[in-house]
Amino acid sequence: MLNFPVEQKVCEIGGVKLGGRPGEYPTVIVPSIFQKGDKVFEGKKRKEGFDEKRAEDLLKTTDKLAAETGIPCMADIVANTGEEFKRYIDFVTSVSDMPFCIDAWVMKPKLEGAAYCAEKGLLDRMFYNSLTVWEKDIETEIKEISDTGVKHVLLVAFDQEDQMPTGRITGTQKLLDAIDKVGAHFESIIVDTSVMNGPATALCSLSNKLIKEKWGFPCASAPSNGSYMWKAAREMWGFKGWAGADAALEALAAVMYHDMIFSGPMAGSPRIFPAVAMADAFLATLVFGEEKRLPESKEHPIYKLFPEFIQQLENI
Repeated sequence: MLNFPVEQKVCEIGGVKLGGRPGEYPTVIVPSIFQKGDKVFEGKKRKEGFDEKRAEDLLKTTDKLAAETGIPCMADIVANTGEEFKRYIDFVTSVSDMPFCIDAWVMKPKLEGAAYCAEKGLLDRMFYNSLTVWEKDIETEIKEISDTGVKHVLLVAFDQEDQMPTGRITGTQKLLDAIDKVGAHFESIIVDTSVMNGPATALCSLSNKLIKEKWGFPCASAPSNGSYMWKAAREMWGFKGWAGADAALEALAAVMYHDMIFSGPMAGSPRIFPAVAMADAFLATLVFGEEKRLPESKEHPIYKLFPEFIQQLENI
């Protein structure tokens, strides 16, 4: 479970490290802001702006939780146009020092968002979300972001013909081949293995293990995509019951081969950060039990939240 035949790559984005061997660094949580339905737009249309006070509270609460738990955070900035990206990037960077990604469904606004980050000197702090296997003009997209100077990219790997973990290997290889064909180079490559529903996040964990064994890349997925589509849970158990299931799914992913988790709306941070912090402490203890190895980072949740237990382990 803990050892791989290839060196495990460590990426650093805006001062946040991710990847490496299991338990080496804390899981990075990437909650979204400005996504469709975000309450910062409540009572407004997107073009009319957003509630800046609510957005600032979300960002500051998430920063506070990250500091308290030792779980690093990055903002998933979602936009539909390049102009939206400019407004949202300016706002997020004025309120918080957290790294961030630019997230759009189609290529044009992503390219415009990346170009704006280059103009503002933010490329060290930003990762590109994302290069996908379903983009028809993927080589053009890769060349554009490479020429822009993008340093950190997320690959979304999925094969509709093979929805088992092997299909994520095929999808990753297709994207790597396209990067090679263009002659692009990126400092960091992270692979997102595409959640289909809640329990199928287990297939992402298995996919991530295969990717780590083959290439050593840091790996991610969005368990929240699965939990948020599980409407029946809210009908049966209400918000609290559903929220428990959501937090459990994120925590399970953190233990099983996820260096980064896309956790859904930033409003969920108060339940997600403690859940993932406990999961990371669990994984760190599992690693110690197997290898007598403690996390590299002293900011890891097991050091921040369980200092007395750390002293016990260090004396064993």
